[in-house]
Amino acid sequence: MKIITLLTDFGSKSHYAAVMKGVMLSLNPAAQLVDITHEVPPQDVFRGAWLLGEAAPYFPAGTIHLAVVDPGVGTDRACTAARLGDQFFVAPDNGLLGIVARRLPLLEAVRLEQPNYRRAVVSNTFHGRDIMAPAAAHLSLGVTLRELGPRIEALRPLPFPQVERGDDYIEGCVIWVDDFGNLVTNIARKALPEPAAGRAVVTCGDCPLCDWVNTYAERPAGTRVVLFGSSDYLEIAVVQGNAAAELGAGPGTPVRVQW
Repeated sequence: MKIITLLTDFGSKSHYAAVMKGVMLSLNPAAQLVDITHEVPPQDVFRGAWLLGEAAPYFPAGTIHLAVVDPGVGTDRACTAARLGDQFFVAPDNGLLGIVARRLPLLEAVRLEQPNYRRAVVSNTFHGRDIMAPAAAHLSLGVTLRELGPRIEALRPLPFPQVERGDDYIEGCVIWVDDFGNLVTNIARKALPEPAAGRAVVTCGDCPLCDWVNTYAERPAGTRVVLFGSSDYLEIAVVQGNAAAELGAGPGTPVRVQW
């Protein structure tokens, strides 16, 4: 039984995700479908790439990940299928696989052009249903990447905010706000010298913070804290509160760690 995950910006109120599932189950009724999320902010390729990059490594080898966040649907951007590490990905080639590709080696990628492995009629506005869902289902049935279309040498990269390093500081930014309002930055634990973590001053926007914790429950409700989250990136949080709302911060807000 093959696992196929789904990640989209379709939301939970529309029928679009269910339609893609219907297409795949019509081709492979034994497929095991797992939703990562359908709540990616509309047309937000970076957020979709981030969530896919966070979730995919925890699935078994051979999993097929179908991701559709596709503001360029109907244009000449490619629909692709790729093998990265020991997993497979089907997505528009618009940077949506960019974070996964930073973490896993690209072993093979193709452009989905073989008409035998798509629906007979292809809509200009729903390639997820007509091209990518059929490709994912056929992969789950043993069709090879090469059978799906011509090989491509590289996937479209995704611009990723870089950190700036100095002798006694590192500067990055918020790249993600989770549903709790926690501010996730692009500053990895490994980027900080060992003595800095736990005693450095972290400035988010113009707000300095220096209360480092290992987990949220170490401080009373309402306390502003700094910690490394489950992905080992620096996070800023308000215990039982919403850091994004309280600090007026969001993606792109500068974050500086000074020691």
